[in-house]
Amino acid sequence: MKNREILKHVDHTLLTQTATWEEIKQICDDALAYQTASVCIPPSYVKQASEYLKERVAVCTVIGFPNGYMTTAVKEFETRDALNNGAREIDMVINIGWLKDKKYDLIEEEIRILKKVCGEKILKVIIETCLLTQDEKVKMCEIVTAAGADYIKTSTGFSTAGATFEDIALFAANIGPKVKMKAAGGISSMKDAEHFLELGADRLGTSRIIKLIKNEEAGGY
Repeated sequence: MKNREILKHVDHTLLTQTATWEEIKQICDDALAYQTASVCIPPSYVKQASEYLKERVAVCTVIGFPNGYMTTAVKEFETRDALNNGAREIDMVINIGWLKDKKYDLIEEEIRILKKVCGEKILKVIIETCLLTQDEKVKMCEIVTAAGADYIKTSTGFSTAGATFEDIALFAANIGPKVKMKAAGGISSMKDAEHFLELGADRLGTSRIIKLIKNEEAGGY
């Protein structure tokens, strides 16, 4: 698989607490130059980035990030605010405590509410796989499918581990036909990126892929 094909699936990401506008602007420029699927950035920069990009690249942001334990009302407000500021894609974090408590109806209803707010815009649901059992991962596949979200996503990148091949394979075996998959967190090589796509992932959340490609170009290979 050629690099440009991989890049079409990349959500070029910068979510560190110390991110400055100059750094956000740089990943916007990189996304334009390398034609990534989106830039995934903090909510506070969505309006500025949207005005800068002028719809040339989709702006994605995160809701309930990174812990997911905000109330549904807060997540709904965050989502509306982000969309009003120009976001075209929303990556929300589930309430993991609710999942541990088996409050499945509450999780599904929260996803439904945010999807209703998003309308035709994309909603991705981060389930933080590293904190879940296999049974919980399967249950979240069922809930995300039933709630009508567009994607199930592995990780925030801010917990104990990121995406694994095993989790994407598990998703692929348990999600509905209309749900896509996003692998995120710890994707550190072009080989791994390609393998995630081969397993069926449609998006890759990563801050490293373009850095790798820049190094390859600088090195002449």
